[in-house]
Amino acid sequence: MARMIDAASLKGWIRDGQELAILDAREDGEFGRSHLFWANPCGLSRMELRARAILPRLATRVVCVDGGDGLAERLAAYLEGVGCTDVSVLQGGTPAWVAAGYVAFSGVNVPSKAFGEWVEHHYETPSVDPEELKAMMDAGTDMVILDSRPMEEFNRMSIPGAVDVPGGELVYRIGEFVNRPETTVVVNCAGRTRSIMGAESLRSAGIPNKVVALRNGTMGWELAGFTCDRGKTASFPQGTPKGAAEAFARADAFAKRHGVVFGTRADLARWQADASRSTYVLDVRDPAEYAAGHMPGSRSAPGGQLVQATDQWVAVRHARIVLVDDTGTRARMTAGWLRQLGGWEVMVLTDGLNGALATGPWQPESPEAAAVKLPSLTPEELAAESVKGGVQVIDLARSIDFRDGHIPGAHWAIRTRLDRLRSALAGARLIAIAAPDPAQAALAAPEAAALTSLPGCRWKRIGVTPRMRIALISICVPMTGMMG
Repeated sequence: MARMIDAASLKGWIRDGQELAILDAREDGEFGRSHLFWANPCGLSRMELRARAILPRLATRVVCVDGGDGLAERLAAYLEGVGCTDVSVLQGGTPAWVAAGYVAFSGVNVPSKAFGEWVEHHYETPSVDPEELKAMMDAGTDMVILDSRPMEEFNRMSIPGAVDVPGGELVYRIGEFVNRPETTVVVNCAGRTRSIMGAESLRSAGIPNKVVALRNGTMGWELAGFTCDRGKTASFPQGTPKGAAEAFARADAFAKRHGVVFGTRADLARWQADASRSTYVLDVRDPAEYAAGHMPGSRSAPGGQLVQATDQWVAVRHARIVLVDDTGTRARMTAGWLRQLGGWEVMVLTDGLNGALATGPWQPESPEAAAVKLPSLTPEELAAESVKGGVQVIDLARSIDFRDGHIPGAHWAIRTRLDRLRSALAGARLIAIAAPDPAQAALAAPEAAALTSLPGCRWKRIGVTPRMRIALISICVPMTGMMG
């Protein structure tokens, strides 16, 4: 049985300045309705993939919370099973927290979004509404519109004429887009926070241009009656940008103003040898640059997204965060903002990419998923099996992604609630599980098989075409019906 603590004890822990991770065991939708301010989502359906990534030190003090439904105790048991040594459960969950007189918050990435509101107020970041921007367009104003989101979001919908330059790249690459101080720079995102942070990054870095945020982003644009572009791919030129030296000088001054520490791999080794502290090593460059070559042991965390959604990468308050990039500009800008957000020691590594590098995208460590072996199978083979009948497809994507597109006839599901499909799966000849990543599918495959009357199963993995959202499909089939 996990150690139980009450709301008052947890409140005291939040204030005591010691390392603390608050992990919420509910799924993202439930988490978003009501949660503690510093809670990090760690839903049971992804705990094997997420927990190790956000808890670099197993001795960290961890409190598991939920909606008062017992999920936190299951998460606590898993964490203790993988070696965590200081795990507690908030008795009564979030409802008990509220009943004790403390505040719960709705939404996601709440600390980062609250920080964005503070930045706008503190720095008096200027903004324009959609009607003002449209008038500027119609008048032929000398300006550039820079979208501070990742390409995936930009491609889905964008302001006409905008170019995708994610927030962590703005100061580094502004010289590619602005040659005259008279040019106005408009920064947008989907809503508010990344517009504000992107615009204020440029202003705080000291570029001479007028910089404004687009109020309410692409959502505000469409609500005002204007039409967003779809499918656009305009982006920044690859490689070291024009004005890189000037960008570095601006970022260096910004970081030093806010108390960022600079160090080497030797300093990092000393930090990591300190068994009493947690250390995150995050590479803030573009994901493609990370995949081409990165410091072993670092995790990809593009700078703008890291500031916008810190709780996706860092769960431990008062931990140490070490940022890595190539030229130093992006790490310095990100570090300066993290220092202002507060609650961590932040260091920029000056030689992080010296020496041997690893390649490929970051993958979560999950021995549980690795234990399930998935040979290959093509989507065409699945289609051929579907023609024979008796095929059931389970899709573990986010509900919003499932609505955007899925395999015909698929059932949407959450790993922890697969039993709701028991009747649908009972008579299946073949079960296919679609998931956003191979590990998630691997974890779900034996759980789905346990709900069926199949006498035994082997696993197949399906490759996909670039246009498909689904990254992997694992197939469970009777041994007697195995294909090839």
